[in-house]
Amino acid sequence: MAASTPAGEGSLSNVIAAFDEQGFTEHFAVRGDELVGLDGGAHFDASEVIIRRVERFEGASDPDDMSVVYAIETRSGVRGTLTDAFGVYSSPAVSDFVSKAESRVENPQSDATARMDPLRGSEAPRETPVK
Repeated sequence: MAASTPAGEGSLSNVIAAFDEQGFTEHFAVRGDELVGLDGGAHFDASEVIIRRVERFEGASDPDDMSVVYAIETRSGVRGTLTDAFGVYSSPAVSDFVSKAESRVENPQSDATARMDPLRGSEAPRETPVK
């Protein structure tokens, strides 16, 4: 599910800026079992969102400094990003929410990475990209 960076630069801030330019302007957080728009205040259940893109990063100086950005679109049309740590430092609430949300990743990098579960680093069911 991991993908190449849309900004061409591998930094977290560049990718979030590129997603913003693509219309993913809301900033999301997971509170309890809901996705919350930090700017607009709307609340969404996992069944109301689609994960459109996933970008994963490792820190330049520390490989343990890893993060993941999800570009998310709600069924009502709100688009934004959700950021989390990756691996052992990831939020259990975010991991649980993401595992329940529908994923239609638009740009799988390769067959192998399209099948990787970004939260667990293991094979996940294959997902069909949106065309």
